[in-house]
Amino acid sequence: MHPKQEPSFLPLTVGVARSAGWSAEPAARARGGEVRRCAEEADAAAVGCWAALLGGCQSPERRDLPFRLRALAEATSGYVGTGWWYGGGSVHRRRVTEAQLRINDAVREGDGAEFAEAFVGYDQAIATAVVSVPSTVESPTP
Repeated sequence: MHPKQEPSFLPLTVGVARSAGWSAEPAARARGGEVRRCAEEADAAAVGCWAALLGGCQSPERRDLPFRLRALAEATSGYVGTGWWYGGGSVHRRRVTEAQLRINDAVREGDGAEFAEAFVGYDQAIATAVVSVPSTVESPTP
């Protein structure tokens, strides 16, 4: 018998967020913890939203998901530093924004296939941003 496996829409992000900032100063660890918390909350909302999309119904997660994704993007910005996020990391920020818009459109339209596909891009964009700037974690720009 196999253990029950819950779906995950942010496996890369949750994985890297669990180790984000743990070898750094206390402030960086706190920012890493915020990314992890937001990633786990966004993932849980995505799972509930997915179930609602499959069932063709509304759910609190379906309404809450855009806020959870925005909170995760903001936590990521705080973790990597806003200077990098809007400077050298702007390509990551654009990828996150584009995927987030695709997810929001898919939720509004009830398009489960587009939802799943857009989440792959969102997960990869956030996770890549988190692991791309280890030196920024030590001294983020305001």
